[in-house]
Amino acid sequence: MDFVYEKVIRPRLFRRDSEAAHELGVTAMALLGRLGPLRKAWEVWHRLPARRFRPVEAFGLEFPNTVGLAAGFDKNAEAWPAAAAMGFGHVEIGTVTALAQPGNDKPRMFRFPEEEAVINRMGFNNEGAEAVASRLARQAPRGQRPIPLGINLGKSKITPLDEAVADYLKSFALLADHADYLVLNVSSPNTPGLRELQDESRLRELLSAVTTANRDRGENRRPLLLKIAPDLTYRQIDDVLQVIEDYGFDGIIATNTTLARPGRFTDVNETGGLSGRPLQQRSTQIINYIARATDGRLPIIGVGGISDTADAGEKLDAGAKLVQVYTGMIYRGPFFAAELAKALRERQRR
Repeated sequence: MDFVYEKVIRPRLFRRDSEAAHELGVTAMALLGRLGPLRKAWEVWHRLPARRFRPVEAFGLEFPNTVGLAAGFDKNAEAWPAAAAMGFGHVEIGTVTALAQPGNDKPRMFRFPEEEAVINRMGFNNEGAEAVASRLARQAPRGQRPIPLGINLGKSKITPLDEAVADYLKSFALLADHADYLVLNVSSPNTPGLRELQDESRLRELLSAVTTANRDRGENRRPLLLKIAPDLTYRQIDDVLQVIEDYGFDGIIATNTTLARPGRFTDVNETGGLSGRPLQQRSTQIINYIARATDGRLPIIGVGGISDTADAGEKLDAGAKLVQVYTGMIYRGPFFAAELAKALRERQRR
């Protein structure tokens, strides 16, 4: 399958505009999700044998394998029902905002095949929390899914920063019932001012409000995670970790895309977040720092630059409990997750 994708499918996809190819991938995955018998057959085919592999436990949930689909691929909850059939152990949809928004002007996604990288400045294009909640209500509910579903929440672009808390709370209220876990995304570089929410005072206000809303749900409380940028200093990371501890967040996702332009990217003028291989080392360093700073108590989902088993293994060795991929799937194909999950479990078993 790798050979067919690399030699036949990928060259055809790469002749298309990046975003057009992305939308084709979402459409194909959504179609697989509607083909019940085929989807279920592939779910069984890609499931790791329970006799040899125990589920991974993190923030009160069970994951059949360590590999998830990162937020950004399925923004509107259209394609995720097929994720388990493709070998993923969890899937994260979004980023979803309280208000529907078109995102930034096109073109806004650019491939760099020699570096196995992507720069995007999508800008949280999505149909809005109400529309996404309506779609999720017609899909498999919690407790009837083969893998956990995470929902990634962001701030609406037109919402002033001083009103960000109310914006997140609106999305939380609409989507919490449908999520197995929820992520607060305060680290995308493509919404003006969003990363200021990582500053300690603003972060405390946001996490306090969402934690209170979550606690008020009683038995229906959901695990809460925070997604951070790779461009934070270690002192800033310490501040973030203190806030997470103070408000009892369940985990952290490290990391989002970077504004840094290492290597040949110093001459690339496209704005936006860089993902793929150039992010691998930095994201792993941050994972290692967080694991050491928290003595391994805080579950980490590691994401950034995973292109093969060695990359993912480094993140697990650095302290991640789970990993996520997106850009790697662009270059490795739709069943990259299945191959990676099997290889990682064999590696851990040995």
